[in-house]
Amino acid sequence: MHRGEHGALTHEARFGFSLKTVNNLHRTTLLLGVLTLCGGLSTFYPADGLSKVKSPRVSRPEPELKIVGLNIAPTPFTLGNGPLQFSVTVQLPKEVDGDMILEVTSLISSPSKTSLRFLTHRQTIQVLSAVDGEMERSKVSVELAWDGQDHRKQLAGVGTYSYEVRTKLLANGEKGLRTLMVAWPKRGTLEVR
Repeated sequence: MHRGEHGALTHEARFGFSLKTVNNLHRTTLLLGVLTLCGGLSTFYPADGLSKVKSPRVSRPEPELKIVGLNIAPTPFTLGNGPLQFSVTVQLPKEVDGDMILEVTSLISSPSKTSLRFLTHRQTIQVLSAVDGEMERSKVSVELAWDGQDHRKQLAGVGTYSYEVRTKLLANGEKGLRTLMVAWPKRGTLEVR
């Protein structure tokens, strides 16, 4: 039996449990009550209902400037047997100014990104006259050639390379060229032997 300061039996000695045990029982009961309440609320408010609802992603409209044709030859590309040709066909918007510039570029890169080559071609746009009052969407063909060399002017290694072809319309402004419209890029891989 435990005796307190004045010799009386303590609460623990009389009833066989301590106040610490009683406090722990109250905490456990309170915790179980809160968990039960949360479980009950989840039946009325499912987790999906409480989370932020994502609106469906709206697809962007395709720009009027489009790459409608891309031909790469020869495939596979053998180093030292002439250049690799990118033949790009671009469809222009219905309305274009004669002072606009069409830029077509291609980035060729090795998987490690250590070997890169950037090809570019710019030309002014020839505006066609309207037929029967309607402007026809004209197409422009552009050729880009890769000699098999990387950005350090060294012959690229054998392997699989990725390419990305882009095109955009530029206008000459007060501060130089500025981008007016960009087409969706074309991407892929090519084998270098």
